Amino acid sequence: MSYALRTITGATEAVIDDNCGISKFYAIANTLAEQLQVVFLNQVDDSDTLDWDFKYKNQFLTLHYNIFNGVSIFPQQVNSKKSDSKAVMEVAHFLERQTF
Repeated sequence: MSYALRTITGATEAVIDDNCGISKFYAIANTLAEQLQVVFLNQVDDSDTLDWDFKYKNQFLTLHYNIFNGVSIFPQQVNSKKSDSKAVMEVAHFLERQTF
């Protein structure tokens, strides 16, 4: 997997895979739930976009999927704190070591 980090409205977004199918999104979500013990608090599923919110180390993050942009993780709050960006990076680095 390749990771591109970008700042959108002040938040750090980790692009997990910019060209993948929905099955990879589900594999990533399953890995987060099983290995990092995250619980998805809210799941919004639209026809071409999925946004699943979860809490990781007291930070609220979103696992995002879009058919055009792939899978990414970003903080839920637009005005995120430095600790939110750190949590995003930790999860991204964890996923980088996984095989999907």
